Amino acid sequence: MAGKVRMAASALNRIVALVSIVVLTLGVSGCKREVTQLTSAWPVAVMERIVPQPPEPARWPYRGTEAPDDRAIKKRPLSVKIENSPASRPQTGLNSADVVYESVTEGGITRFNCIFQSDVPSDIGPVRSARFSDLWIVPQYDGLFFFSGASSTVNRAVNASKIPNLSEDAGVSAPYYRSSSRSAPHNLYLDSKKGYAEAKKRGYGVTAVLEPLQYDKRRSAETTVEVSELSIPFSQANKVRWEFDEDAGKWLRWNNGKVHKDAETGKQVAADNVVVLWAKYTPKSRDKVGSVTYDIGLGGKGKATIFKHGRRYDVTWSADRDTPPRFKDADGKTVRLAPGTTWFQVIALDVNITMK
Repeated sequence: MAGKVRMAASALNRIVALVSIVVLTLGVSGCKREVTQLTSAWPVAVMERIVPQPPEPARWPYRGTEAPDDRAIKKRPLSVKIENSPASRPQTGLNSADVVYESVTEGGITRFNCIFQSDVPSDIGPVRSARFSDLWIVPQYDGLFFFSGASSTVNRAVNASKIPNLSEDAGVSAPYYRSSSRSAPHNLYLDSKKGYAEAKKRGYGVTAVLEPLQYDKRRSAETTVEVSELSIPFSQANKVRWEFDEDAGKWLRWNNGKVHKDAETGKQVAADNVVVLWAKYTPKSRDKVGSVTYDIGLGGKGKATIFKHGRRYDVTWSADRDTPPRFKDADGKTVRLAPGTTWFQVIALDVNITMK
């Protein structure tokens, strides 16, 4: 009896133990939670995307405005000597010139050297004789030089300088013609298309890599003195006034109190920049009536004032035989021209201008 009791107790213990194991197993299983494993891959390094910038547009070297292409800006400019006596006005082509130099010749009258590249009119004139100042201007702009007549000393100097001499004195006649609307000598004109053809025929290059003037790409916010009117007494025989037209954004020209017009366009002569440039006038020779021909120093350094956007900028100019003028302010900072046309008013060191 006792043996049966012990067997029964042992069986009961095994059953309790088994139940406990099942309960523990179920309990542990019930407490487990499924863990979601989060993974994050390291970023793959790639090159920074570079957005290509549009190419800088080609710009006319002596106007600073946009040109059609790089080929156009290599066209060699024409440098044409145009007179400014009362009988010569209105001249043809002044408003098309990229750059104009005005300086005193004999008897107090002035004469122009006009540089044409971006806008070459078909007819230009009246064409007159060269002066010593052209020995600076023409090579600075690498021009093909068209003029009619010069003193023997000027002619010798032009020939010695190796400037492309396309004057009547050099036997060039095809590009020139006389207008029946005026009397000689104020009626000689240049056919520009024939002028380029004659230059090519004579072996002068009609393309060139040019040293540009320095222009602003955008209008400066710098504040300087405002000027609305500028008077330049070249001489008793020639007094010039420029007035700034706010609407047009240009300087308009009067000569000896009269509106100065361009015969080609019928419009008043205008400029985006007027640069008064003081230079040394040295008497060089005299003609038969005693009038003085000057050698004007347009190389080295000197004083100048730039008028652009209706404001005044006092600067120092510097130039050499092969480079047009550069400008710096009193602190040595480059002062640039406004894009557009430029008139250099070259006056003697002792001449004073007036401004309003």
